[in-house]
Amino acid sequence: MRIQQVFNSRFLVARAPRNDSALAVPKRRQIVIDFSQDYFSLFGLLARYHCDARKLDAAYRKLQGEVHPDRFAASGEAEKRLALQSSARVNEAYRVLRDPVERALYLLSLHGIQAMSETDTALPLDFLEYQLERREAIEAAAQSHDARSLNALLTDVREESGELEHMLGDELDGARALEAARMTVRKLKFLSRLAADIDAAVAEVED
Repeated sequence: MRIQQVFNSRFLVARAPRNDSALAVPKRRQIVIDFSQDYFSLFGLLARYHCDARKLDAAYRKLQGEVHPDRFAASGEAEKRLALQSSARVNEAYRVLRDPVERALYLLSLHGIQAMSETDTALPLDFLEYQLERREAIEAAAQSHDARSLNALLTDVREESGELEHMLGDELDGARALEAARMTVRKLKFLSRLAADIDAAVAEVED
């Protein structure tokens, strides 16, 4: 063994060199996620209706990679539990911000507005009458196995949904017309359900 000589004020002391690598303590993985942050802040995004989907996707992948429970398989129970909670939080935030309806509802909730209250689901009568006509057209096309008509109806609904999304951007990001946005997102929610029903009808007809 190589001997080092260490000088102090009275005499020389011989000792073996310290093996720092042997004394090193493995670093514990740390989960850094602030549960008090809103979903936008969690991903480092501005709280806006029109958000960059690519930035959201990239931020999600990065954060989920950092908190994924598999990274903490060898950690203690507390760390494992926190990893599960963190991963669930990140997944829920991503799900909400990725969806045009849920993102608008969440933004309104940040302003203290519950747009889909169980006791207040009113929609304009003319809007509902038009959707009833659409429903009748969907049922007729489905019964006659008319996939072409169903797809045309689906395109029409999606185009109207796109217009409503544009309106929400103006109302939430621009004018801050929150009460108007409250009604707009209700319409968008209705149309999203209608589009899902048409999709199901098309799949059944084409099966």
